[in-house]
Amino acid sequence: MGVVKTISEINSIRESCRIVAGVLSHIEKFIKPGITTLELDTIVEDYIMSKDAIPAFKGYTVNNNAFPASACISINEEIVHGIPGPRKLIEGDIVSVDVGVKKNGYYGDGAKTFPVGNISDGKRKLLQITEESLYKGLENASDGKFVNDVSLAVQQHVQSNGFSVVRELVGHGIGKKLHEEPPIPNYYYSGNRYRFKAGMTVAIEPMVNYGTYKVRVLDDKWTYVTQDGEPSAHFEHSILITKDKPEILTVE
Repeated sequence: MGVVKTISEINSIRESCRIVAGVLSHIEKFIKPGITTLELDTIVEDYIMSKDAIPAFKGYTVNNNAFPASACISINEEIVHGIPGPRKLIEGDIVSVDVGVKKNGYYGDGAKTFPVGNISDGKRKLLQITEESLYKGLENASDGKFVNDVSLAVQQHVQSNGFSVVRELVGHGIGKKLHEEPPIPNYYYSGNRYRFKAGMTVAIEPMVNYGTYKVRVLDDKWTYVTQDGEPSAHFEHSILITKDKPEILTVE
């Protein structure tokens, strides 16, 4: 079971999430052919710092491996956790920007996948279905509902449109920690008995592949890519569970 938050905690999480939404809105105007992912990362970091907040991903450590940047920026077959660098965006790419913010001890998390100029019909459909699947999931995120209700809604929408959901990476609770209970997969499995409770704050984040759901990790030990080299998309909102429909926190 995830942690039920106080009103004060929710307000702090809401503030961090508002900054996440702001930076994702701000970065969109810079998503053009020729810009490097490192330049995008600098824009993200500068925006977060201008709000007296901290980039939550920078220095985040897994197995003694610290993430070196403020944003995860993943292009085409890169699913998540792409490390910004000298690579330039080119016409026809899709690029996921995943941002975490910490302010006053509480976290916000959100992601969006953007087209770079004109993209193929296949990529356009992938973005559309992935974003739609996020909202299909949100429709099932309320007090008393099972996490599996969200997972199944996402999975059914994705697979009915010919795409696949990533299994190795999942959504999560969020609050005083960037990743809290419960895990929120984008696929149904019978052993998942977690329920949502009003006052929980969670991040729901479909990661959807054009081809196989299978993935691999690059030698940098961060970047997940599709095993078949086909593109992937990622959309994420942090939300507050209520008695009725959830409140999306990652909005300006």
